[in-house]
Amino acid sequence: MKKKSVLLIGLGKFGIEIAKELYSLGHDIMVVDTNEERVNQAMQYAKSGQIGNSTNIQFLKSLGVNDYDFCIVAIGGDFQSSLETTCSLKELGASMVISRAESDAQAKFLLRNGADEIVYPEKQLASWLAIRYSSEHILDYIEIDESTSIVEVTIPKQWIGKSIIQIDIRKKYGINIIALKQNKKAINNFSPDMILTNDYTMLVYGEYKTIKKVFGL
Repeated sequence: MKKKSVLLIGLGKFGIEIAKELYSLGHDIMVVDTNEERVNQAMQYAKSGQIGNSTNIQFLKSLGVNDYDFCIVAIGGDFQSSLETTCSLKELGASMVISRAESDAQAKFLLRNGADEIVYPEKQLASWLAIRYSSEHILDYIEIDESTSIVEVTIPKQWIGKSIIQIDIRKKYGINIIALKQNKKAINNFSPDMILTNDYTMLVYGEYKTIKKVFGL
């Protein structure tokens, strides 16, 4: 993975978690917040940090925003600041701006004013929880777009003892098996002749409505 430089603005709980993940992936991070304590807390994950108000165009300019591979605006609870920061980043030449939204209305404003992509931490978590815990068969769920998902499911009873080629869900339903898991460990290299047992789970990719139908979710 190529190391990237990231400007991360907003160091609430969400921002700190992003910093941790980016650090674990080996990227160089500049963290920014108005709160000195938060900046100091994040410095264990960052290459550098600045205390300042991101709505101040001169302060943002001093950060050299166009030198970063991407910028993340993780400000929560102050939409005006998030919007102004997003807009200013783009005006200053940021190549990629990813902004946090807490509603569809906020997302629309952010996209119209410079955001290249939007993240919905609360909405995405709510969706994941609702889908994950409303079915006995879903163990994990990742939304790819509005219609497509990757879902980890238990093996249906009627498939136990059959091989992957026998159930042939790709041909029948257009669903791809990405991996199998056994004892929580992924098996990426599996043959079509592998016999399915009830100690396996399956990661499948396809249209969510089709996955629901096939697996009885």
